[in-house]
Amino acid sequence: MTAEASSLPSVCVGAVPAVSAPEMAEIDRLAVDEFGISLPQMLEQAGSHLAEVARLELGGDLTDKLVVVAAGPGNNGAGGLVAARHLRNRGALVRVILARPVARLGAPAREQVATLLAMAVSCCVPAYDVTDEELEAMLAKADLVVDALLGYGVAGAPRGEVARQIASIRRSGSRVLSLDVPSGVDPDTGETPGLALAADATVTVALPKLGLLLKDGRDRSGRLYVADIGLPAELYRRVGIDVDPVFSAARIVRIESEA
Repeated sequence: MTAEASSLPSVCVGAVPAVSAPEMAEIDRLAVDEFGISLPQMLEQAGSHLAEVARLELGGDLTDKLVVVAAGPGNNGAGGLVAARHLRNRGALVRVILARPVARLGAPAREQVATLLAMAVSCCVPAYDVTDEELEAMLAKADLVVDALLGYGVAGAPRGEVARQIASIRRSGSRVLSLDVPSGVDPDTGETPGLALAADATVTVALPKLGLLLKDGRDRSGRLYVADIGLPAELYRRVGIDVDPVFSAARIVRIESEA
């Protein structure tokens, strides 16, 4: 851990409630439908926090650091694409690897790609735009790979283009920072039913996902951070979760294992 990352306040793992994937899905639904917190708002905050942890993990300065963002087709990928914008704005050299062609991405991810293209950020799709050899060479040169391939809503073994990217990242040996859960780790059980990444660090948003604290998931999540996306305690109470003010000291905190 860098000195910059260790400067963040920390909380003991037992002091923060962990949530299952169904609970988090209901929290997200309530945020949008009843509390007026839109998905773009949440994605913007998740992506900006992810970029900030990338900065801390890289020693505090992003200038000319090569960061490869591996973005899946869903909302997790969209959060990674938000991070790509913030990373580029803060001086990083950013390459985006899309798991699917733009037309096959979800709407939030497509919107973020449009912004990145307007910024002249390089976005490509393996097999369509780069060969396997070119992809692995790019990944091997990266100072950091941001894993935004799969989020908490995906169950089962990774398949298709996503599995291919996971395999390439694993072979590269590069440092990995995951968004919410390392891709391939079950968000509820921590098990790995297929290919999975072992992250050097993970930024989970709102509250930790159960699988990050269980079985293989704990080892694969690396240094664990939780980031505030602006969800109020009243919202959590609607799903039966009491949350103390986790972010009273900072909007990103480290989760420390119990001694």
